[in-house]
Amino acid sequence: MTHIYNFSAGPAVLPREVLAQAAADMLDWHGSGMSVMEMSHRGPEFISIYKAAERDLRELLAVPDNYRILFMQGGGLSQNALIPLNLVGHKPQPATVDFIHTGSWSAKSIKEAAKYANVNVAASSTTSMPPPSAWQLTPGAAYLHLCTNETIDGVEFCVDPGWAAPQDAVLVADMSSHILSRRIDVAQYGAIFAGAQKNIGPAGLTIVIVRDDLLGKALPACPSAFDFKLVADNDSMYNTPPTYAIYIAGLVFQWLKRQGGVAAMEERNIAKAKLLYAALDADDFYQTRVAADSRSRMNVPFYLKDESRNDEFLAGAKARGLLQLKGHKSVGGMRASIYNAMPLEGVQALVDYLNDFAGRR
Repeated sequence: MTHIYNFSAGPAVLPREVLAQAAADMLDWHGSGMSVMEMSHRGPEFISIYKAAERDLRELLAVPDNYRILFMQGGGLSQNALIPLNLVGHKPQPATVDFIHTGSWSAKSIKEAAKYANVNVAASSTTSMPPPSAWQLTPGAAYLHLCTNETIDGVEFCVDPGWAAPQDAVLVADMSSHILSRRIDVAQYGAIFAGAQKNIGPAGLTIVIVRDDLLGKALPACPSAFDFKLVADNDSMYNTPPTYAIYIAGLVFQWLKRQGGVAAMEERNIAKAKLLYAALDADDFYQTRVAADSRSRMNVPFYLKDESRNDEFLAGAKARGLLQLKGHKSVGGMRASIYNAMPLEGVQALVDYLNDFAGRR
């Protein structure tokens, strides 16, 4: 195979330039004589890596000064627990958390939050964005939780949802699988979190962007190492952070800036998604189940009309160097994840294969 295109939902494809730079730095970072993996997280070498990563991410997302950026261990599932542990303590107990349920990750978030608060599912749809007119919100809720891009089900909030929420609502967004793929208005949110392993870097790192006034609200049961205020007060160094993952994330941020930033990436992602969905819509040999105005640009689930040919489809894709196209086990079918690091050429190669395979009926 001369070209491999990795469509994995996560851990996902990384830019080749980033991998090449990491390989070059592996044994000796910038003449320090050490690999980044060997550095003290409190030493000047790593502190410079951390500060650059934090600065670049703040620039890429235009994060306002009254928000803190935290680099923490874990992933989306861990943050599903840490968000309520950190944000419901400022309300009389038991507090209520509102959710917009749009798929598998929303469901996981709801289940986890129910351990720490009352949960109200304010609206639900796994095939489209529920219209704000249908949201049944709780007055005085601790916050309103959205998964703004459902990695498994392929539903994406295609506009910032803050305009639809009450002014006094604290909007919390799980952006794990589309952060940095499109412009967002951070100021509409109280907190944003994202697992790194889709659009940022290796698994094991999570990014939290949280407004200053929401710090110091943790429940007493919240472990110290996961208290957002303690993490913020210690510049993500309260305990040993995932240093190598932060380093790779920093390289990705630098790569994004060289590409023209988030606005330029959004234009590319629109083009890639249009190309792929047009191929899927052109023939009823393939089926999609998400409403056209709610389709994810990052995660594209689709199904063969004749699902008895799934194994044949996957084998043929692998032979062409198109990898990790099998859908999540909970929903079946196929899924192509076309994150920032997936080039247009990779999407075109998949489209060519879709057309060829449909022609064999």
